Amino acid sequence: MVFTSRFSRLTLTLGLLILAGSAGAADAAKPLYALCGAYAPEMAALKQEFGVDPANGWTRSVVKGMEFWRGKVGAKEVVVCRTGVSMVNAAYQLQLALDHFPITHVLFAGVAGGTDPALEVGDVVIPEAWANHGEAAYLNEDGKGGYVRPEYLPPGRENFGMIFPTGTGITRAGATDSAEEKSERLELIPVDAELLAAARRAAPKVPPMKKSGRVVKVSVGGNGVASTVFLDNAKYREWIFKVWQARCTDMESAALAQVGYANRKPVLIIRGLSDLAGGQHGKNPIDDNELKVAEIAARVLHGVLDELE
Repeated sequence: MVFTSRFSRLTLTLGLLILAGSAGAADAAKPLYALCGAYAPEMAALKQEFGVDPANGWTRSVVKGMEFWRGKVGAKEVVVCRTGVSMVNAAYQLQLALDHFPITHVLFAGVAGGTDPALEVGDVVIPEAWANHGEAAYLNEDGKGGYVRPEYLPPGRENFGMIFPTGTGITRAGATDSAEEKSERLELIPVDAELLAAARRAAPKVPPMKKSGRVVKVSVGGNGVASTVFLDNAKYREWIFKVWQARCTDMESAALAQVGYANRKPVLIIRGLSDLAGGQHGKNPIDDNELKVAEIAARVLHGVLDELE
């Protein structure tokens, strides 16, 4: 009788451990979506859109000065975090997030300058690939109407005066089994195909939104560019549209795409147009538009998230 009782207790304990292990494995297998913005207006829009508040069950943590809010959107586990403005901040802070949380997908919503002449302030673009237009060589003139090209300079896209784009070298996780570090050079860094497909499903379902009295357009596809430059120059704007067919430009997205690509993490970037990157008449209007347009971009991000299993 004693042996039977002990055996029963042991069996029950083992069963509970197995169930606990299965539950832990199931939790580990659940996607954890990072919902990101770069700076205060974008973060305010995300927090408003997703109801980020301790009263709604969200928990706050801080890692090296970075604030993370973890909670649920419906049944989905998410962490809302800030990437910071500009390429170095975006790369560093996204990598920090990936290193400290079991993030499976990265979705960003924020503002950008429009570079496609067919688009207007308030419109939303979700590019399929990103280029860093600042990855370039700045060359001396050769005195003959051209420039002195160093031998290392790879063939690339059309230059803008002394600026010669070079593409981006990326060392990717699991790219090689050899001890030697290898990298690939990409002129365009792709976003995740499945997230892009979800965006295509979501775009026509997003309720109509207005900016300055007009219903904004939400379009998926094409290219975007980014670099450590706040672009407000009409001629340069024309050049990046001509060279990359860029629909928008900002200061973080190419870095976010690169970090995601290097880590083999799915990334999607949604940009609402707060200005025309120098294509406007007079002063750049970003200060008047950033919060409202960030709210529009966050609403589109919510629609994409709803499309994900």
